[in-house]
Amino acid sequence: MAALLTVTACAAQSTQSSKPPAGVSVSLNQWRSDEASHAIEISVRNDTSTPVRFHDVQLVTDSFVTLPPAQVETTLGKTPRTDFQVTYGEARCDPAKVPSVKPATVAAHLQVGNEPLHEVRFVIPHPDPLLAQLVTAECGAFILRQSVDVTFGASWAHVGKTLHGVLMVTRKGGNEPITVDDLGNTTHFDVKPLSGRHRPVIVLAPGSRSVEIPVEVTPARCDMHAFAEAKKAYLFPVWATVGGGKMYWLISTPSKQTQATFLSYAETACGYAS
Repeated sequence: MAALLTVTACAAQSTQSSKPPAGVSVSLNQWRSDEASHAIEISVRNDTSTPVRFHDVQLVTDSFVTLPPAQVETTLGKTPRTDFQVTYGEARCDPAKVPSVKPATVAAHLQVGNEPLHEVRFVIPHPDPLLAQLVTAECGAFILRQSVDVTFGASWAHVGKTLHGVLMVTRKGGNEPITVDDLGNTTHFDVKPLSGRHRPVIVLAPGSRSVEIPVEVTPARCDMHAFAEAKKAYLFPVWATVGGGKMYWLISTPSKQTQATFLSYAETACGYAS
């Protein structure tokens, strides 16, 4: 009898439609703090008064490696927006060009009212601007990293109220000129070339393996509690062009030792050092 009941329950569940329930929809969003953890928010809207229990959610698209569903186990009543954070896999990139974003769905196991738990598929309107932005950023960096790497030097010195050091631009492949077009700041630090040059900052000529960019670093803010919680304080964007190609950007992250140097310097510059 137990076996019969199990089969009957499974058969009942299999008849459930994969179409989302009426009045329930999803969209994709990303907070600034999500970027460092390679995460996005699956934002759920429920316009009905019927409770909907979400067991798990999963982003599915050929633009990124599909990861296992995120267990959320949350029952939602009527809500204009409730976010479920999920991580997404590496972008599927081409070494020569940034691919177009692919269609996406959100798969979820949910229970509407007293109905059985079943899987539904929410179709994300295509092309989704957030996913397109993520593909461009990640695949642009992927293309750049085939040819060049930009790293922070190990030696940094206090010069007046600024911190001086270098960024190392190193060729990884090819022999085309590599242009570092601009350096970007983070939520907590500003970095500028000592030369004052922008677009370009410097050019690595054909035949050259590496070049240094002397830079100065200053704090972008002085609320120390924010440094302790910062997830993007050390994710520095660098815009560059290889040959006559398009300009893309990559993220350069200082070593843990250099991060500690930056934080110690900020404490001194902001007047918090003991």
